[in-house]
Amino acid sequence: MRRMSDIVRNQNPLMLPPAATVRYACQCMRERKVGAVLVTDQEGHLVGIFTGRDAIGRVIAEGMDSEATTLGDVMTPNPRTVPPKCSAIEVLRHMFDLGCRHIPILENDRVIGVVSKADFRGVEVDRLDEETGLWERL
Repeated sequence: MRRMSDIVRNQNPLMLPPAATVRYACQCMRERKVGAVLVTDQEGHLVGIFTGRDAIGRVIAEGMDSEATTLGDVMTPNPRTVPPKCSAIEVLRHMFDLGCRHIPILENDRVIGVVSKADFRGVEVDRLDEETGLWERL
């Protein structure tokens, strides 16, 4: 069973401060081809997460100005995180339970990466589907 430390090895996650504008964050996301920005304070501690879904639901759909709106205004504060020792299936369970697509990986209160549903292999997704099906039948 794969651990998160295997998936995020040598990862350089996109991290921006809360004062960064939504427009800048979206440009960075496009350039890096990622779906999430980890919002960190000056010491590098995670304070929030901003995703493409947030850009649509919290900014565009609300008619906010992406050049005037900061990540701190629209991020999800204090997102759920997992340690690198977690298995892939454990993280997929968290994603399913929380209804999210991205989960930051923290070690000793420091960001070491972020995983998305796309990072998981078919066998891991199949196992979660199987477990979910079992629970629904009970």
